[in-house]
Amino acid sequence: MGGAISLLIVNFVIAQLFTAAFLVTAAKSRSRQAAQYCAAGFAVASLAAVFETVVPFTSFPRFFAISAFATMLAGFCLLRFGLGLFYRVPASWQVLVAFFLASVALDLVIYPMQRGTLQHAVLYQLPFFIIQAWSATAVWRSRRRSAADWILLSLLVLTAGYCALKVYIAVAAGSGTTAQDYVSSPFALVSQALGAMLIVGTGLAMLGVMIKDIVDDARARSEIDLLSGLYNRRGFIERVTPMLQPGRPAGTLILADLDRFKQVNDSYGHHTGDEVIRQFARVLSEVMPNRAVAGRLGGEEFAVFLPSTDLEEARVVAHGMRAAMMSQKIDGLAEQARITASFGVAAIAEGEPLEQAMQRADKALYAAKENGRNRVECADAPQTVVNPLVPQWIGRP
Repeated sequence: MGGAISLLIVNFVIAQLFTAAFLVTAAKSRSRQAAQYCAAGFAVASLAAVFETVVPFTSFPRFFAISAFATMLAGFCLLRFGLGLFYRVPASWQVLVAFFLASVALDLVIYPMQRGTLQHAVLYQLPFFIIQAWSATAVWRSRRRSAADWILLSLLVLTAGYCALKVYIAVAAGSGTTAQDYVSSPFALVSQALGAMLIVGTGLAMLGVMIKDIVDDARARSEIDLLSGLYNRRGFIERVTPMLQPGRPAGTLILADLDRFKQVNDSYGHHTGDEVIRQFARVLSEVMPNRAVAGRLGGEEFAVFLPSTDLEEARVVAHGMRAAMMSQKIDGLAEQARITASFGVAAIAEGEPLEQAMQRADKALYAAKENGRNRVECADAPQTVVNPLVPQWIGRP
């Protein structure tokens, strides 16, 4: 009995540590509710250890045995709900409550049955198998396939399998003839020992995927320009550089610069200038192909990388961006005022460093500025684009 009770105490302490860890994670995670439900799941499930410890010493073993079953299952249901929120594969709380109540009712029905029999073991373990398998499906259906997600999925499947295996262990090793006999049975020692290992493994895996999410989110924020919503210079370079490795198809780089942007800030204020930046970022995102990468390099300068795209195709895309921006009506500007942009386009040779390509595209952009703005110039074969007639554009002399 002493060994099983010691393991029950260990399991209780482990569950409390995970409860605290998930609460700390919730404070930093954008999936705060998911982490909070996981914390609640471990806290509630830990009560099962308390109730099981009391069973051999009480005159009301039925109440404490049923309570141990109910709190453990309730904890697993809370974990399933939390995982559903995190993986965006939600479980209906009404269905979970109905499942929980039906399972507790089942436990009440089978309580008088002799323990250690196949019938009792199957019916007792069935709800735990279902909830663990249900949790595993949440990870699988999310289609998230990082190493951390695979580890968690594997452990949930293993835990479901362990619930099925416990049927055999309960019959083979013996789980006592009554609830009070359970703690002193060989089955209790095996069950609590293996259960502790799976609790630790699964809990760490859950924490792992949530902490990875926090780290990925923080990294993404560090690479995103908050004003435009595009990548900043660092994020743009880190995304594009791996796409320029030798042996991979190169592409084309477009550098863009808003014309006379300083005069917008001076004449209409920085709030309007910020709106111009946001609008231009939207134009770039809407016009560029799906696989393209766009970034704000700083100030009013932007970059777009078009993978597996030749110079002529990129020039057409740049013209589309130029025309789209020129047609935009910006809040805060005069009714007839329009903002224009200049573009420099450079085809990137296979294996060419991004910095070198950016220098060539920048020279083309400088030529577009020098030749009258609101133009597209190509680094390899500069082409002049006639300025279209517009009612008015900012800073026009």
